[in-house]
Amino acid sequence: MAGEKENIKNLLDRVVEAYEWTVKRLERTILFGIRLVIPNKIVSPHGFLGMLTFITFIILGVTGVLLMFYYRPSLAEAYDSVALINNEVDFGIVIRNIHYHASNLMVFLAIYHLFYQLFSSRYKIRNEVIWVTGVILGTLTIIEAYIGYDLIMNVRAVLAINIGAALTYSTPFIGPILANIVIGTGFDDLILRIYTLHVLLIPMIMIILFTLHFPRNLVFDPGMTGIIVGALFITSALFPVPLGDKYTPEFPAQVTVPEWYINPLYALLRTELDKFVMGVLLPTLFIMMFMVVPFIDRSKSMKITERPLVLGIGISGILQSIVTTVWGFYVDPDPRKNYLERIAIDPYLFFGVLILINVISFSSAYLYSKYSKKFSTPQKRVKSEPIRISQDTIEGIVYAMIIAELYVVGVSLYMYLRGDLTFALITTGLSLIIFGFISYGIRLIGSR
Repeated sequence: MAGEKENIKNLLDRVVEAYEWTVKRLERTILFGIRLVIPNKIVSPHGFLGMLTFITFIILGVTGVLLMFYYRPSLAEAYDSVALINNEVDFGIVIRNIHYHASNLMVFLAIYHLFYQLFSSRYKIRNEVIWVTGVILGTLTIIEAYIGYDLIMNVRAVLAINIGAALTYSTPFIGPILANIVIGTGFDDLILRIYTLHVLLIPMIMIILFTLHFPRNLVFDPGMTGIIVGALFITSALFPVPLGDKYTPEFPAQVTVPEWYINPLYALLRTELDKFVMGVLLPTLFIMMFMVVPFIDRSKSMKITERPLVLGIGISGILQSIVTTVWGFYVDPDPRKNYLERIAIDPYLFFGVLILINVISFSSAYLYSKYSKKFSTPQKRVKSEPIRISQDTIEGIVYAMIIAELYVVGVSLYMYLRGDLTFALITTGLSLIIFGFISYGIRLIGSR
């Protein structure tokens, strides 16, 4: 038994040595102009949310390129080509599910990353450029996801297209110019142009911004990456993307809602007030509110309790996003009302709630800041006793996980060969999660 454990330890040591050898050589190439830092200890994923977002971006790029082989950007063929990918192309439904859920994951991670950086004051210490480019990247992430699902040309996609077209035409001065560039003269022009934006122009802009946004030292955690990507694969298998109803010009209007990240904008437009103010001006001001934070927060303190203005902006931003998203999903269930009556939102009630959220958010932030100083008392740090696990136990657990990993990978390959793509994707995700925990186990062994 002792000999087997020694062999496993030697094998793990060789893997770590091979990895370190490769990394040290790659450091001399342009690939490692930005230094990847792999933490020696288990750290919070909050420290590398940006990297997780970028990894999701890479997954979207790979799956998007594979989808491009079969997608046809025209009104007559767009929906049918997606149906072909779903029903006939080998692994097509798997790739499309991963692509769809990865887009939602990237939007979520970008928003989560923004608010974490806001509350932890990471925009300070000469990080203004990183912060501003991050806000722009977050906005582009939502736009990229929005035009991506427009390409399906189902009923739900056309709703999103109509929202974008209405905002474009309502914009003073540059609206008609933008409409001519982006929309063209009909659906065929529109699909081809937003397809170009989706697969080429916006990703290129994002890649350029990534070079300005990433710090010099990037934290990359293989363990958490495996767990997140594995969870993405399992989610993609358990929640397949519906194709929806094909759009035809004579198709009667259906009561539907867009994706969750567009719902705040949709809720604003459903107040039936001026489209430019609701759909362009207010969202732009909301984005600008976050963009100027480093320039209005002159406090030298990094503590959130000593920065009530920023705390208020953060609380208000989160609550407004949640409320408008949920409100965007709500549709009057009364079938006797016509389409416009069912989707209309009372502007007085809507903005009354938003104003109340702002009042509660900022007053709570200032009260919390004031009384947390008044009642806070210095406390002695109590050194917590770490949970001690013997080296033999950790090595045994890692050994068991390696065996489980080999078994799950074998099952996954078998399921792919059998054509059971759902179970195969689940087991692939599970193997990535196990890999993540193996990575943490090796890290624990190496730190002792």
